[in-house]
Amino acid sequence: MSMMQTRRGFMKNGALALVGTSAIPSFLQRSVLAEATTAAANNKKLVVLFQRGAADGLNIVVPYREKNYYAMRPSIAIRQRDVLDLDGFFGLHPAMASLKPLYDQGHLAIVHAAGSPDTTRSHFDAQDYMESGTPGVKATEDGWLNRALQAERLTGKASAFRAVALSTQVPRTLQGKVPAIAVNNVADFSVAGRGAQPSPISNAFQAMYDSSSDAILHGTGQETFEAVKMLKAANPAKYQPAPGVAYPNTAFGNSLRQVAQLLKADLGVEAAFSDIGGWDTHQNQGSVNGQLASRLREFSDSIAAFWSDMGDDASNITLVTMSEFGRTARQNGTGGTDHGHANAIFVLGGHVKGGKVYGRWPGLADDQLNEGRDLAVTTDFRRILSEAAVKALGSENLDVVFPGGNLEPSQFLGIL
Repeated sequence: MSMMQTRRGFMKNGALALVGTSAIPSFLQRSVLAEATTAAANNKKLVVLFQRGAADGLNIVVPYREKNYYAMRPSIAIRQRDVLDLDGFFGLHPAMASLKPLYDQGHLAIVHAAGSPDTTRSHFDAQDYMESGTPGVKATEDGWLNRALQAERLTGKASAFRAVALSTQVPRTLQGKVPAIAVNNVADFSVAGRGAQPSPISNAFQAMYDSSSDAILHGTGQETFEAVKMLKAANPAKYQPAPGVAYPNTAFGNSLRQVAQLLKADLGVEAAFSDIGGWDTHQNQGSVNGQLASRLREFSDSIAAFWSDMGDDASNITLVTMSEFGRTARQNGTGGTDHGHANAIFVLGGHVKGGKVYGRWPGLADDQLNEGRDLAVTTDFRRILSEAAVKALGSENLDVVFPGGNLEPSQFLGIL
C-alpha cells in the first residue's frame, strides 16, 4: 500500500477508510489523537444527512394554501385532504407520518425555500458546492463539516472516531485536515487479539503499523489501532436497538442504525454523515403513492427510528438534512419534475426550537418563480449549517467554516 495515499479510502471495499492531507496516511497522523474539542466536552453531536438527486421540496413540505401549486401540478400535487397539516399553510407529505409527532413535540423544525445562491442545475456541481460550503467555487479542497471541526476550541484529547461517515469512502463534506473514518458496515470491523483469527482489515492495518520504523508513524499507528479495538469491544455485530424500535431494512435504515450504534458506543463521535439517493424524479414521481412517496417513507421512518433509538441521548444530538436543489414548480410531460432551485431543510434535535416552518416564503405565482420555473431561494443553506456548526459543534470562526459567506451569529434563524 502506497505511503503517499491522500484523500483516498483505506481498504475502500472493506469496512474502514480514512483520509487526510499529508503525505503519510491520516490514520497515522498525530492529529488523530490531538486535543479534545468543545463538542466532546459538551457531549454534543451533529448528524448530517444528504438527499442525493434533488428532492422535491414542494411535495415534501406542501404549500397547500397556494392555488398555483395545484394548477402547476395537476396529477402529482398532494391534495389538501391528504396533507399532514403543520401550521395552516404548509403540510407534510402523508408518507412522512412518522416525523409528524417530532414536529408536534417541538423537536423538528423546517426551513422552506432554502438552498444555494448558485443557480446551477448540475447534480455534480450543486452537490460539490453544498458539501464544500462554497457555492460557485470549485477550487475548494475540503468540506464544510471538516472545517467546522477544525474551527472548534481544543480542550483535551479527541477520539479517532471524531468524524465518521457511513459510506464506502469519506464524502466531500468530511474531507480535510481533520481525519475522518468511513465505515461501510460497522459489523465488518474485526481486530484480532491473541488466539483470534485476524480479519483482512486488521491484517492490513497491523502490517502497515508494523512495517514502519518511524517512531512517530509507529506511535500514532498504535493509537489508532487501539481505537479500532475500542469499536470491536463495543461488539457492534450484536447491537440491538432500543425496545420497540424497528429500522427499515434498507441501506439508509441500516446506515442510521449504525450511526446510533457508534454514538451509543461512546467512542467520541462528534460528527456523523450519511446519505440516501433516489430523489431524481424526472418520470412517474407519483402523488400520495408512488416513487417519491416510497422514498419519503423510508427516509422518515429511518430518522424517526434513529431518534427513538437514541432515547435520552437524543437531547445532545442535532440532525440536519440537505439536498443539492429542489425540483421545478410545474410537473413535466412524463409525470415528474425537473431540476429546480429552492428546497426544504429539516433540523431535528433536543435543543431545536421546532414545531415551526422557518424562512421567508417567496410564493408560487408565475412572477415570483426563479427563472419563471422554480421556487426561489430566500434562505442561504449556509445560514442553517453555520448555526448548527456553532451551536452543536462549538465552531468559533465562521470565516473558516464558510469562507466568503460573510456569516455571523446575528444572521442565525434561531432554530438552535
